[in-house]
Amino acid sequence: MSTTDKASTEAPNPSEEAADSAEARENAAEEAAGAQLSTAPAEDTGGPVGIGVIGWIRWFWRQLTSMRVALILLFLLSLGSIPGSLVPQNQVDAMKVAQWKKDHSFWVPLAEKLQLFDVYSSVWFSAIYLLLFISLIGCIVPRSWQFVGQLTGRPPGAPKRLDRLPAYATWRTEKAPDEVLAHAKSVLGGRRFRTEAAAASVAAEKGYLREAGNLVFHIALIVMLVAFAWGQLFKSEGGKLVLRGKGFANTLTQYDDFKYGSFFSPDDLAPFSFTLDKFDATYEESGPQKGTARDFKAYVTFSDGADGAPQKREIQVNKPMEVDGSKVYLLGHGYAPIVSVTDPTGKVVFKDAVPMLPFDANLSSSGAVKVPDGYSDKDGKKEQLGFNAMFVPTFAGEGKGTMLSQFPDLKFPVLALSAYHGSLGVDAGLPQNVYQLNTSKMQEFKDADGQLFKKRLLPGEAMELPNGAGTVKFEGVERWATFSITRQPGSGLALSGAIAAIGGLAASLFIQRRRVWVRAVAGKDGVTVVEMAGLGRSESAKLPEELGQLAAALHQQAPTAPDQPVKETVEGERG
Repeated sequence: MSTTDKASTEAPNPSEEAADSAEARENAAEEAAGAQLSTAPAEDTGGPVGIGVIGWIRWFWRQLTSMRVALILLFLLSLGSIPGSLVPQNQVDAMKVAQWKKDHSFWVPLAEKLQLFDVYSSVWFSAIYLLLFISLIGCIVPRSWQFVGQLTGRPPGAPKRLDRLPAYATWRTEKAPDEVLAHAKSVLGGRRFRTEAAAASVAAEKGYLREAGNLVFHIALIVMLVAFAWGQLFKSEGGKLVLRGKGFANTLTQYDDFKYGSFFSPDDLAPFSFTLDKFDATYEESGPQKGTARDFKAYVTFSDGADGAPQKREIQVNKPMEVDGSKVYLLGHGYAPIVSVTDPTGKVVFKDAVPMLPFDANLSSSGAVKVPDGYSDKDGKKEQLGFNAMFVPTFAGEGKGTMLSQFPDLKFPVLALSAYHGSLGVDAGLPQNVYQLNTSKMQEFKDADGQLFKKRLLPGEAMELPNGAGTVKFEGVERWATFSITRQPGSGLALSGAIAAIGGLAASLFIQRRRVWVRAVAGKDGVTVVEMAGLGRSESAKLPEELGQLAAALHQQAPTAPDQPVKETVEGERG
């Protein structure tokens, strides 16, 4: 090969270089046209940048604030909540925790090491919670700044080759290019596109609310996390059993049980009180749903503050009474037989309504009658009396089954008592279950056959204790209701966050971000060539349809030149 031939073979071809350069510029223009259709920060898949500790810190921060890690942490938080639902929690019910430990003694050491009885305040759950909080903030801040920049920016200019975009339309018209572009800007502006005019084209953009919805969704997650933490730290919840005719004041000493958050203060309790005037309950009287509850309603006299005027209120299931940020819920109800006890001299040493605890749907109830003070036997020796009690509002009748109620309303009330005497164990100062009788230091009253003395009583009936030890009378039946008084300060904020999250997620899923360009230039024959093209963040099937509608609207203003054949195409997505 000659030197000339070699030189001619190896020498670059100017026309090929120009073509490659033009192709590169065109590709760059298309990339610029489709850039920033999302505010999502670019994922960093590289390793640590920099030298030493600073480089590792930067790398760790970039990983923590990536959306991928945020989703992983959210998944871990959901998994971490499962043990809190399966294993009893100390803050919810300490008695159930004790029973669980008794039933699963093998797993107790492991469960305590993993803090499974205090999941939501455990070190590992709190760590996931805080990392998720930081990760979401780290994700949102850069996206927000980028989104603000896009809101203040303008749509990018039209690429040179519009026919290479996913949706495209073109025709020729007799209208002047400036007139076509003016009509295009009007049509696009009428469809709520943001427009930007250039020398021979109009650029338009729409769908900013997609990214706004995305940001709202993630901000709402942070709001919900804050609301959850706020509610857990400042919450208070207590229960109280109130007899008809009795009252309750919202102070710590009045509660039967009380749970509260780490930052709770007794001063946070709303100052109010109420008296239970009446309790109504209705049940299905017949049919396959006989005995099913139809309506519960508590009528109370409410006073707001120490000097508040009495007000009549009604509390129903799922319709609480709201007082200064606290809610009073009606939880349940039952019966309290009125029992009186007289000593051998005929003196009444006890008379009160004794709440019974229901254990089935028909309100078969059990409890204990305790007489700790005032009683002396016939020899003058001071003793304490105790009675195991079973109460049924509707007794089946003698010889018609066990002592179980047949209906939850008061149709045929019967009280069964078994009698003991001795020491109730209350003098030791240890707390006792009011519904159970501790007979470890008591002796049975014996009947004529030497068995435990027991008897069934109807309202108004009495039983004589053996050896002239006194009399027990079933005076009547009273009702009681249980109320839950809760204060959850973050509930409204959590609800707002949940609604915002749903709205933001819907916007990010259903709103499409897209750009449209219109170019109008005069051809060699003086006829204006109109080109329209569209580009979306993801090539949606609706993009060609929308471009076709826009093209039709513009075509009405700039119709096809009559002396030229119509050439109009709308191309779909290209592979």
